[in-house]
Amino acid sequence: MTDTPIIDVHCHTAGIGAGGSGCFVSPALLRSWKYRIYLRAFGITETELLQEGDGLILHRISLGLEGSSRVGAAVVFAMDGVAGERGELDREQTEFYIPNEFIAAEIRRYPNLLFGASINPLRGDALERLDRAHADGAVLVKWLPSIQHIDPADRRIIPFYQRLRELGLPLLTHTGEESSFTRSRDELGDPERLRLPLQEGVTVIAAHAASNGRNGGEPNHQRFLRLCAQFPNLYADISALTQVNRLGHLSRLLKYGELHSRLLYGTDMPLPSTGITSPWFHAYRVPPRTLVRILAEKNPWDRDVLLKEALGVPAEVFGNTARLLRPLLQGEAQTQQNETRIESEKTDQSGF
Repeated sequence: MTDTPIIDVHCHTAGIGAGGSGCFVSPALLRSWKYRIYLRAFGITETELLQEGDGLILHRISLGLEGSSRVGAAVVFAMDGVAGERGELDREQTEFYIPNEFIAAEIRRYPNLLFGASINPLRGDALERLDRAHADGAVLVKWLPSIQHIDPADRRIIPFYQRLRELGLPLLTHTGEESSFTRSRDELGDPERLRLPLQEGVTVIAAHAASNGRNGGEPNHQRFLRLCAQFPNLYADISALTQVNRLGHLSRLLKYGELHSRLLYGTDMPLPSTGITSPWFHAYRVPPRTLVRILAEKNPWDRDVLLKEALGVPAEVFGNTARLLRPLLQGEAQTQQNETRIESEKTDQSGF
């Protein structure tokens, strides 16, 4: 167990536009069986969303964290869409969309949720959006290149990388294959494409540690490990590494002890609630009594922590997210204190 607070660096929400959120899901994804699975994993029905608004999912996420004895907070992602030729949102090519403004506003209601912004760097106003997200308290920027059609190696987005570095915002970007949606450009999940932002000095977090798929005739994880040896500013999260389709990837990654300080705890919530991360898939590696204890745990975050501990994840890894984000979290805390002080002074001056 670590004394440093555990922060889940990889948590998703969803939305259908209920309550004026501005979110939307593509018609193809709405027709897919995956849409129903995701709603069920969130413990939400479409009827509930229509009645109470998309913010209900963030409320449920916050409640789940309140019930956790191990995980204190989670970074919840917005999700930008595909950018058209003129730098505008291309709704027809976008699988799902969750505006930064919606997430930033909802996050303020919950002290255990942190704002993960999402900005397609090919938008015409990408730099302005980035500055706005930072001002709104974003602790990182999230990309899903294979779905958002972002090529991290595209030199046109160097100014975006430079601004990320100036703001001190990490870039958390999906690496490896993507199978959660109806279509995917998996070549954009090649970790080698992260060489450009790494060269520009951006702190890059490779989601899932490039644990599946191949590019350039070799496994993505080998391409990721080669970059790790060259760039100390490359991190990875361990979300999804207990999924049944990634068995063995976590233990392989943990063999590289020199990387432990750069591995970040994450869940890829709500996927741990879909059954694909069931502890039963790891029964061959976990002692029976430990397995029974993990299976008995009802809170999804606590169950995830227990499973990863049983699979050998060291205490250091669980505290790494808090250490990496500390400068941003301290800045946000100071901003909140200043806002509270200003409001208090206004009240005192008004005589009320």
